[in-house]
Amino acid sequence: MIAYQIRKATIKLASLFIACLFSMASFAAIDVYDFDSVQQEAQYRGLIEELRCPKCQNQNLAGSDAPIAQDLKQKTYDLIKDGRSDGEIRAYMQERYGDFISYKPPVRPSTWILWFFPPLLLLVLLVGWFWQSKRRQLVASGESGVAVDNHVKALSAAEKAELARLLSRANNDDEDDTTSLGGKK
Repeated sequence: MIAYQIRKATIKLASLFIACLFSMASFAAIDVYDFDSVQQEAQYRGLIEELRCPKCQNQNLAGSDAPIAQDLKQKTYDLIKDGRSDGEIRAYMQERYGDFISYKPPVRPSTWILWFFPPLLLLVLLVGWFWQSKRRQLVASGESGVAVDNHVKALSAAEKAELARLLSRANNDDEDDTTSLGGKK
């Protein structure tokens, strides 16, 4: 009876804890900005989706609740209200936070590795794969230019004796291993 009451109290406590966790989502910050037009709102939404949060590593401003993200959203809103274009806002953010702020960094010498290394690596891997595949086909068909000696010499009497001795020793070792295990394999 006491175990039943303890179990019932534990279930109630766990349910209360889970309900509290789910209710925490209702305290999430909701951005409320007043725009002069639908175009300004669309511009704002597009920019906060495109700009990356400096603190959250790989999360955009729209999905981040970090204090720096809130500040950047407010700054983006202020710049839009001032009538700045998307390019001006991106340039301002990149000047202040570097190329990391954008998911689409500009093409310049400092970002060439980001733009050109992945396709170049893919190209090198594909060429290597095709070369290796073609090489294997040539070797298999015998057209590789690799000379194979089809004339095999017979073993001399000394070589035959050495081979027989090695094989008999290997067979004896195998028999000893099976008997030392008690007949188990």
